[in-house]
Amino acid sequence: MPKLWNTTIAAHRQTVHDAILETTWALVREHGLRSVTMTQIAEKAGIGRATLYKYFPDVEAILAAHHERHVASHLAHLTELRNEPGTAAERLRAVLEHYALICHHRQRHGTAELAALLHRGERVALAQQQLVDLFRDLLTEVAATGDLRDDLAPHELASYCLHALTAAGDLPSEAAVDRLVAVTLAGLRPPRA
Repeated sequence: MPKLWNTTIAAHRQTVHDAILETTWALVREHGLRSVTMTQIAEKAGIGRATLYKYFPDVEAILAAHHERHVASHLAHLTELRNEPGTAAERLRAVLEHYALICHHRQRHGTAELAALLHRGERVALAQQQLVDLFRDLLTEVAATGDLRDDLAPHELASYCLHALTAAGDLPSEAAVDRLVAVTLAGLRPPRA
């Protein structure tokens, strides 16, 4: 087959895949997890049921794929922030602020049932480990400048940051999230003599 034909088919498949993910997410947010059927998804996405089943076996698989894409996007953005120019401390602040906002907004985008479905399994554990590694590496850079407490290892402080900032999900405003980030950063600084 000509290269253009292969590219066109791949682009079409990606478009259909994306439409399925977005349609399913919108339907679940509107009607609830247990109310959405494959027939509704196919109809709303403008494809046949047989086509839908070529992509995904069920609603849960679609939601898992949507979540995986969403998490990958967050990790990519956090990695970009970590790699931007500036001091290690400035980049750490940017990463912590963005992660806290992710946690803050995550609580507003679904039900406990949906969170229980999506926040389990090997892929979620892998993403969590990638977060720990990203934070640890950045904290190691900050430690090299002397701006990080030295009574705990960077991997322990990475865990502290992740758990502390998860509390942003319960906060009422972005201003409160900013205050939480400030408290978290204060906990990372070397103690005063």
